[in-house]
Amino acid sequence: MSATQDDHDATNAYQALADTVGHDDPRWAFGSGVEDVQAEITSPVPDGVDAADLAQYCLMLGDDALICSHRLSEWVANAPELEEEVALANTALDLLGQARVLLARAGEVEGRQRDEDALAYLRPEGEFRNVALAELPDNLEFGRAIARLLLFSTWRLALLHRLLGSRDPVVAAMAGKGVKELTYHRDHAARWTLRLGDGTPESHRRMQAALDAVWPYLEELFRTSDVERRLAAAGVAVDPADTREEVDAVLDEVLARATLTRPAVPSIGTIGGRGGRQGLHTEYLGHVLAEMQSVARQHPGATW
Repeated sequence: MSATQDDHDATNAYQALADTVGHDDPRWAFGSGVEDVQAEITSPVPDGVDAADLAQYCLMLGDDALICSHRLSEWVANAPELEEEVALANTALDLLGQARVLLARAGEVEGRQRDEDALAYLRPEGEFRNVALAELPDNLEFGRAIARLLLFSTWRLALLHRLLGSRDPVVAAMAGKGVKELTYHRDHAARWTLRLGDGTPESHRRMQAALDAVWPYLEELFRTSDVERRLAAAGVAVDPADTREEVDAVLDEVLARATLTRPAVPSIGTIGGRGGRQGLHTEYLGHVLAEMQSVARQHPGATW
């Protein structure tokens, strides 16, 4: 990463912190920008769209962002250099902002009196709808964190590009802001993949091993759930299978430039065709939620 890019990352993060001064909501996430679409959260469900389906779709996209954000936040005070710590923290905050908007929208349209906090902190594991890739641990192996971010951001950017025209105003507004954020996330991950893959023999070996570890979870990103299929037909959602060609092309280009090999590893199977979108997760999500939800569960309703 160039010095100019490093300075840009730091400026964005510190400006986001400074912008929180005087904010009315004490729970506001630094850098989330959730207020940009707050007025649209209560918009009516588009005509001909099932509210339950829309709530589930918002949970899918929101849970992806929330859980991946939490995983990235684990690098705070653990990143290999200060500039990278700022960059990863800012990336996590971007995703947290997307999660806040989507969970708030889900709570609004489902009609069960659950706000974004209740959906984030009080749901059990089986009610989360994120893909497995988001919940994978990296055990503070930097190459694995970068590999996960490369796959996740490439796929999510392709999704959000297609969601700019969503008939749901909240989903469309989130996509409008998210495209700008994820363009940077993908570029940042690609730069590190190139640096590590085309670096020393040791960095090349470890980056290839990192890709091999996360690659089996790529296939799930392109599986279409019944909810996604119905909402795509209604002009609200995107069929994730439609992103496959674009994602493959981007990943192939990055790997070629980084002198890395596309992993030839089998994908992680599902149980009866069911996976994270239907609430079936890896063993790792329970550990994430135990940590993420602990304070809220010990002190219900507390704010500070």
